[in-house]
Amino acid sequence: MRSPLEDVALGPSAKTKIYETASKMTDGSASQPNSGASLSIDVLVGIPAGKVLSVTFPQILKGIHERAQVEIRERHEIGSIKITVHRQAPVSFHPENECEGASPTSPNRGQHGTILVYPFAESAVEQVSRRDLTVSVLECYSTLGIDAIDTDDEEAISSLVGRLHGAGHSRIGFLSWDYPVGGHWVERRFNGFARGLRARGLTMNREWVLNAGDTGLKLDTAQVVEAAAHGIKACGVTAWVCAADHQAYSLVQSLQAMGIRVPDDCSVTGFDGLEAPDGIPRVSSASVAHEHIGSSAVTRMINRIMYPSSPTRKILVGVQPVPGETITPPRQP
Repeated sequence: MRSPLEDVALGPSAKTKIYETASKMTDGSASQPNSGASLSIDVLVGIPAGKVLSVTFPQILKGIHERAQVEIRERHEIGSIKITVHRQAPVSFHPENECEGASPTSPNRGQHGTILVYPFAESAVEQVSRRDLTVSVLECYSTLGIDAIDTDDEEAISSLVGRLHGAGHSRIGFLSWDYPVGGHWVERRFNGFARGLRARGLTMNREWVLNAGDTGLKLDTAQVVEAAAHGIKACGVTAWVCAADHQAYSLVQSLQAMGIRVPDDCSVTGFDGLEAPDGIPRVSSASVAHEHIGSSAVTRMINRIMYPSSPTRKILVGVQPVPGETITPPRQP
């Protein structure tokens, strides 16, 4: 995450590595000695207020920068590509105010584009796309008609449900955190969860769905943990499917602090393929090729700039299963 990551899910060594990577993946440019077009691409990374980074965006930026170099070498119609990276809290992003927008109106719109990374409010994205060629990464805005690079998360979550069912679980819940600007990724993963249950002949219990679907009730992170623990102790839930790894690792830590062992007392799955913090078992998950997503995003952006009237495209990048250590057969009563 594609998703903002709370400090609780990062060990010191992981934080240091991410900071070092992020510091290198800022602004840059690539060029070759020809008379080809000079392209300019703004990359707007949505980071919530109070967070300075996420685990995934340095990998996405690395893919963007490396692919830009390849495009310069292989496409003689392109002379240079300038990439400028901006970090912006989605809740405070108001592109109608030019000084706050990361993609100011370009005097030469045909040579300029904006890549949006992570969810922003749809109204804000609409404003950006009206004045600039736009590609969205890890979020789809189907009503706006802009290109998108995303993951096939529905299929991945459905497969994780299958792994749980194969281990003997039938009382499975789904949870997510509540975000100020959440986008559609949680709902897509919840849809994958529902599809996974149906495919195995399992019934969904709406009381075991937290911050997703049409429940209407929004819980903060502490309330999510309390509800998950209650589901395990009082309702017999034997597995929780988390919408993202950072949620899963936070849940595992909190449950262990409450005396609930993972996976002995409850299995847990995530999504993203993040490394485990020190002292916590590796979450069973699905790994996303974020560098490839960044690479695909810059290629799509270049093609959109060079061929602005081409059909809109939505590209889904597949994921790889991460076996992890948090799925075991349910404990027998």
